[in-house]
Amino acid sequence: MKPDRRPTWRRHPKSLTQTRHTRSRDTVPDSQASPADRPTVQSSSASGRSPFDVPFWLHFLGGLVHRHPRFWTGLSSLETRVIGSELDRVSVAMSIYICGLARSGTTLLHEIVASHPSVATHRIKDYPFVSTPYWWRRASANLRPAEARERAHGDRILITSESADALEEVIWMAFFPHCHDPSVTNVLGAETRHPAFESFYRNHLRKLLLAERATRYAAKANYHVARLAYLVRLFPDARFVIPVRAPVGHVASLMRQHERFSAGQSAHPRALAFMQRSGHFEFGLDRRPMNLGEASLVEQIVDDWVRGHEVRGLARYWDMVYAYLARLLAEDEQVRAATLVVRFEALCEAPAETLAALLEHVALPEADKIIERYAPLIRHPDYYASPLTADDEAIIHDATAATARGWGY
Repeated sequence: MKPDRRPTWRRHPKSLTQTRHTRSRDTVPDSQASPADRPTVQSSSASGRSPFDVPFWLHFLGGLVHRHPRFWTGLSSLETRVIGSELDRVSVAMSIYICGLARSGTTLLHEIVASHPSVATHRIKDYPFVSTPYWWRRASANLRPAEARERAHGDRILITSESADALEEVIWMAFFPHCHDPSVTNVLGAETRHPAFESFYRNHLRKLLLAERATRYAAKANYHVARLAYLVRLFPDARFVIPVRAPVGHVASLMRQHERFSAGQSAHPRALAFMQRSGHFEFGLDRRPMNLGEASLVEQIVDDWVRGHEVRGLARYWDMVYAYLARLLAEDEQVRAATLVVRFEALCEAPAETLAALLEHVALPEADKIIERYAPLIRHPDYYASPLTADDEAIIHDATAATARGWGY
């Protein structure tokens, strides 16, 4: 019997993010292949636990928050009122957003920017209580940081409970229930209006700044690719950082991660629920492409993935995302002025110069200290061999050549 390659949102339509009034429970993945056919994920921690093993207590609390979003947004509003006098002294200025396709360097850039002492960001320890950042930071202030471990991606990036993390999506999902539904456009443009969200979101950033005694906010948020025009309307002084990576290397990395996360989530179903609840659909059993307004392209990409044409589907996805971004940067002067494009290859080959340009763009002072700390550690990834054949590379080139030339490849 052939494995069912359809993502869980195709097999179980209710796995899509529901409205705040009608939530469904997180899906549990169907068995996709016999154990002998599945790739395995080795433990990467001293305790011997799989990096995909989500503790029951975290799974339980995450489910509690996920199933009752209106309660938690209400509790957040109460938090805002209680600390209102302190919050009045905090303003949001020049927020920094790092966004692009996963595996383009977003995590590294986020870590580097968030290392600056004036920058606040979400951290691993904030999940699942993302909506009440000030109270949760006060409550967890005396907790000891977890032991450093390699993250589930198996890419040599070590994390602790204090590490910067991409958790903003929890808030966006609570107010935009279809933002990860590939059957509808996920684009939020300058014309978008959502007063309740906009007030909530601004207050959320202010509370995070207050909790960390910081003056700037930074987020890694890959799905903001579809929201740049909306964000620059909300925050005209925002700074965007868009990493881009050559298609062949990018597709190879995405393939590896999809295989790894699919295997990990098959063996540890709570890992799938964690990804869904925290708003990560980049790879794994519930992988979903962004819909950037071209429904027919999304259908082609999903059809390729379902039929097992992984390389062609990912190449088309790369082309769709970066063609959209190229058009947006060409047509929207505000977005263009706020954006710095960071080439993954330049970051690896000339890290000091690339980081200097990054930190100048986001206007963070004392850049030399950060460059001295991080530049010597950055190099091309060498921890896996590319799974691509010459035929695969030809498929990628055919699907992406025109768009890639526009990005200098």
